[in-house]
Amino acid sequence: MLREEHPPAAASDGASVHLGGGSRARALMAAARGRYAYRVAASTAVGVLALAFIGSVLGPQWDPLPVTDPITVASTSTAIGGALAPGTYEVRTSVVTVELDGASVQAQISEPVGAPGPLAGVVFVHGAGTGRYQDAFVAQAQSLASQGIVAMVPDKRLDTYTSRHRDYVAMAADYARSVDLLRARPGVDPARVGVYAESEGGWIAPVMAATDPALAFVVLVSSPVVPPRQQAAFAVDAYLRNTQVPHGVFRAIPRAVGMSLPGGGFEYADFDVTPYQRQMTAPVLVVYGTGDASMPIVQGAEQIITDTAIAGNGDVTVRYYADADHGIRVDGEVSATFLRDLSSWVRALPGSADGEPQIAGAQPRQEYLAAPVPEPRWLRDGDVVLGTVLTAAGLLVLGPLLLLGDRAAEVVRARRRRVPDGDPQGDAEGDADGGAGGVGAADVPTAPHRYARGVARWAAVFGAGAAATVVALVWYLVAIARLAMDYERNAVVVQGGWLVVRGLGIAAVVAGVLLATRIREVQAEGVRAAPGAVRTGALWSVCAGALVLLVVLAYWGAFQLGI
Repeated sequence: MLREEHPPAAASDGASVHLGGGSRARALMAAARGRYAYRVAASTAVGVLALAFIGSVLGPQWDPLPVTDPITVASTSTAIGGALAPGTYEVRTSVVTVELDGASVQAQISEPVGAPGPLAGVVFVHGAGTGRYQDAFVAQAQSLASQGIVAMVPDKRLDTYTSRHRDYVAMAADYARSVDLLRARPGVDPARVGVYAESEGGWIAPVMAATDPALAFVVLVSSPVVPPRQQAAFAVDAYLRNTQVPHGVFRAIPRAVGMSLPGGGFEYADFDVTPYQRQMTAPVLVVYGTGDASMPIVQGAEQIITDTAIAGNGDVTVRYYADADHGIRVDGEVSATFLRDLSSWVRALPGSADGEPQIAGAQPRQEYLAAPVPEPRWLRDGDVVLGTVLTAAGLLVLGPLLLLGDRAAEVVRARRRRVPDGDPQGDAEGDADGGAGGVGAADVPTAPHRYARGVARWAAVFGAGAAATVVALVWYLVAIARLAMDYERNAVVVQGGWLVVRGLGIAAVVAGVLLATRIREVQAEGVRAAPGAVRTGALWSVCAGALVLLVVLAYWGAFQLGI
């Protein structure tokens, strides 16, 4: 109990007012509790501010630049000017084997039955979400073949394709084998064979066009154009904005996308297709859906036009399809208008290469630029980030393990003191006193080896609070990722979940402040907070682990205060 001496308070009329002993004690206790609460609140505020500042200086902010040069469509009609009226043919399919360097893949060829040749041909280049001809480009291949164009869909080569390793130049060489095979096929005009590339294929097809000037045309559908790291950051930003996450969550974008991922690899994240686009001389059809939030649909078309112009190529046709998604689907089906325009453009080449209008369709919207991602200053190495978190978690676990080990050692030492070596009678007595374990309750030291009152409790709350906040943050990020990918909104999860994360983080800081306060109090009383080296080590192990986790949480924005 805090005891303080105060002079009697003066009444307004100058008379002395003497409080009774009980009232005076209660007043002093209330005042002491008020001062204690104030110190805890002030220390918590300082701690949160410090963590917010540390989180701010440890890594980059996220402030993408707005698009200031929007593209303007010349016509709402996507029809390809001067295109030939397509015929309708029955479609025959066959499967062939494409020999690659060190591997082989199967490919399905769709051909129009009875179409007068020689015919134009299209080789399809997969995006990240497709891989087998049975599942990919089914509608596109069927539509092209029914209108007099031979379509070839090879399987994606998977033995050299992983999440960590992708070589787009080597992949271009693999797809070039399919182009060669289609050129040699009877009934196909080798001078009219081109490629259709979707999504990730937009980093492959320009390599093919740059290395094979004889390629007749290139169709780029939902092409990322910018390097994969920039496109990923752009997509995450767009999805999070649609999900309406709190502003603090955006700080995680450059810190997650800008760092190297744990385990190495992912060198392709910085692959730049621009040098290859600047060597494309073949006619290009650029296609985007206005409902595709993952691609820079305005910036992409503008960059392709600019890049190809450097090669002296002005034959770029751009089409935007209203409400179409990444696969140019509307309500789950590939847009029939897009399929019509695709076939018309290919069949009418070379006349359609410079057809007017160059840019047509629905008016696209792109709010922010896809740009280089700021790199973290200190924690740019994913292995370091992961190692830091695992080390902190290990310290949290180490503390209780040290206590358990020390407790077991105490039991053994107590038993040895009671049972001399080679004394079976003593052992029997020990069994009688202590039960099956051979040690009675009195054998284990108690008070002299305990933490000072309150220290163990607040240390446990501090460690558990930091760990719980990390778990809550991971859960929150996974939950909003699912919402973002499904293009959905849920205020309870998005706003409420963020409040839970921040609330747990602040609660952990409060527990740390209460622990520090209690340690200072007992030290002021001349009492050791943690007796013995083992208990001292366990206490500081938990404290260090919790503190590191709080810094990691601050890095990811859990304590962000707009600084």
